[in-house]
Amino acid sequence: MIDLKSMNPEEIGAVLAQWGEPAYRGKQIFSWLSRGARSFGDMSDLPKTLRSRLEEECTLSPPRMARRQISRIDGTAKYLWELSDGNCVESVLMRYRHGNSVCVSTQAGCRMGCAFCASTISGRVRDLTPGEILDQVIYTGLDSAVPVSHIVLMGIGEPLDNLDAVLKFLELVSHPWGLNIGMRHISLSTCGLIPGIRRLGELGMQFTLSVSLHAPDSETRSRLMPVNRRYDVEDLFRACHDYFRKTGRRISFEYALIDGVNDHDWQADRIADRLRGMPGHVNLIPLNEVRESPLRPSRRMEAFQKRLERRGVAATVRRKLGSDIDASCGQLRRREAERSEHSCGFGESQT
Repeated sequence: MIDLKSMNPEEIGAVLAQWGEPAYRGKQIFSWLSRGARSFGDMSDLPKTLRSRLEEECTLSPPRMARRQISRIDGTAKYLWELSDGNCVESVLMRYRHGNSVCVSTQAGCRMGCAFCASTISGRVRDLTPGEILDQVIYTGLDSAVPVSHIVLMGIGEPLDNLDAVLKFLELVSHPWGLNIGMRHISLSTCGLIPGIRRLGELGMQFTLSVSLHAPDSETRSRLMPVNRRYDVEDLFRACHDYFRKTGRRISFEYALIDGVNDHDWQADRIADRLRGMPGHVNLIPLNEVRESPLRPSRRMEAFQKRLERRGVAATVRRKLGSDIDASCGQLRRREAERSEHSCGFGESQT
């Protein structure tokens, strides 16, 4: 079956041309898909014969909302989407003064093994297609009935572990005939897969790259993030400097402060030393407690921030949204799996 949701208008038009249809139908279909059409039968400006053939030869499997939680405090909405094969992924709608942002997943599960993250506990089941990533933006916007202006690729999964699909998603979501969300309104987060960072640097795309740092020294980072044993933090800093030189884009460094683990003054000083010569920004994150983890939020948030600022590093504390719901990535997926008879994405993991 042909996955039209993962194609741009020109690619859809090429498929239709092989069927003897005019290429402009590709733009029509792409527009319908971007507006959240749930069946080819809904595409009323297409001939019935074409709609019938699309139903026979193409797949269109919009996700089912398995669960939704809405914060009473700030209106943050967390969605659990069930995909066509029964796997589940999460997306989050966050409301800011500058617009509405959707955080999307790129994989069902994750194999990176970070100690503080619920997404990785049961491993990675599979990668998402570009269309499945796009659907999270489309259907979150439709359900919430608010315009989506920003996107964060920081949900379940490691985007650079599914890089080809992510790059295609970025093309689709920014297409002027679709959602038309500009690259400068998109943030992509990685735990530090250096080959992917270097590839992004060569492409020179204008989104914001966010690096999940969480420790500036190899010993601590390897304990928190197994990826550091393959891509050491010193090599990661060098790759980030190279990325900035090639793109001119400031990198945001995500840093979840963990009590007694990565919140010491010497670690703040190490960050400042490694960022010298590059206009990086450190986004300090109040740790979301995960039931299965012994790690706890730091009590030194303000002191750590001031230490960085005294060393000339721009540092902010991320506003904690959705504190009264399953806020941490992967938690809602796990809760649903525990209460449900179906696996909701906890099949045989792939490594």
